[in-house]
Amino acid sequence: MIRPDNLPAFHVMAKPTGAQCNLKCDYCFFLEKERLYPGSDFRMSDGTMEAYLRQTIEAHRVPEVTIAWQGGEPTLRGLDFYRRAVAVERAVAHPGIRVENTLQTNGVLLDDAWCAFLAENRFLVGISLDGPRHLHDAYRHDRGGSPVFDRVVAAVQRMQRHGVEFNVLCTVNAENSRHPIDVYRFFRDELGAHYLQLIPIVEREGEADGRQSARVTGHSVRPERYGRFLIEIFDEWVRRDVGTMFVQFFDGVLASWVRGRSTLCILSPTCGEGVALEHNGDVYSCDHFVEPAYLLGNIHETPLADLVSSDSQRAFGRAKSENLPQVCRDCVYLFTCHGECPKNRILTTPDGEPGLNWLCQGLKDFFAHTERPMKLMADLLRRGRTADRVMELLTQEDRQFAEALSMAGRNDPCPCGSGVKLKKCHGSRQQTSA
Repeated sequence: MIRPDNLPAFHVMAKPTGAQCNLKCDYCFFLEKERLYPGSDFRMSDGTMEAYLRQTIEAHRVPEVTIAWQGGEPTLRGLDFYRRAVAVERAVAHPGIRVENTLQTNGVLLDDAWCAFLAENRFLVGISLDGPRHLHDAYRHDRGGSPVFDRVVAAVQRMQRHGVEFNVLCTVNAENSRHPIDVYRFFRDELGAHYLQLIPIVEREGEADGRQSARVTGHSVRPERYGRFLIEIFDEWVRRDVGTMFVQFFDGVLASWVRGRSTLCILSPTCGEGVALEHNGDVYSCDHFVEPAYLLGNIHETPLADLVSSDSQRAFGRAKSENLPQVCRDCVYLFTCHGECPKNRILTTPDGEPGLNWLCQGLKDFFAHTERPMKLMADLLRRGRTADRVMELLTQEDRQFAEALSMAGRNDPCPCGSGVKLKKCHGSRQQTSA
């Protein structure tokens, strides 16, 4: 029985193979989760799969239900498992309910049989790829240490032949963060992708006693580099690709400018509406908090909807806002950031208050740099127009600025409005570029 105070919709990240994976990426935090289930075969049973699907579909009070399969590597569970899962979905979903499946994969096992199934059943596939060959293979390799770039690209091409809808999940790490335009153009021009998720790697070092320190590993992206990575991609995207390339983070920030609240959990005031389901039915507060302290219960003992709406889960969600340091509460970009993801809040503020996000400086750099074009797009959308009109507006501005720049003397105020003489502002940059 569904409690009246349960959420009308929620998101579950189901892991049918737990943390098991056929790769061993240097920055992966999933593999260490195997220690939570010693001796397990990490295979979700049909009984657990059926309980998950039935409870999820029946608990939703909206017309569309998303079933998300992740890992580890979910394709290790085998294609027949997903054939049975789709059959269960069809049996459970009553008229008026549409079930959408997503699958996040490294792509290594996606052969023609897989792709035919994914296309027939309209799965949305997220493919993990960190850029062109030398950047992807920097940290991503199989358990024998061999590179996997060719196998992943072949999987993408196979999906394209079969008509499988896919997006790219690209981590932003110490290596590829130095090459933002190479990464972006590879996905756009060579891979033919249209949807892109950029996930920053912030991997904390472990202490001898098992605790995590405030230090990060060498694979992690530096805050300023993360900001610069986003800015350089944004500057190209906003001038030529709005409406044809969809970058999840950019869309999430734009939603804040339009509606005052982001569509992304990392940028929302609270979290807690997305939980992680382990292979045995255990439910955790979040995929980034699969630890004993955040275990909500098991779907074989407590209905999934009750776990998601439990007091402990709601407290977890409120803590994102309640634990914000004062410097974040006073920040002009609070409305679109809200401290970003709690897992990345590993620093202390200048006043000594805990909870400052590792990525803070980079995020602020990005928000400041993109404020004006974000406002332009938000205004277009509020007036019932499409956001891609911003490209024409910015092209006109760039042309006018270039003309003003060419007519200004070295000792004249810079046309950019900085109040600084041209020779010390854009004039000096032109000389440096030359």
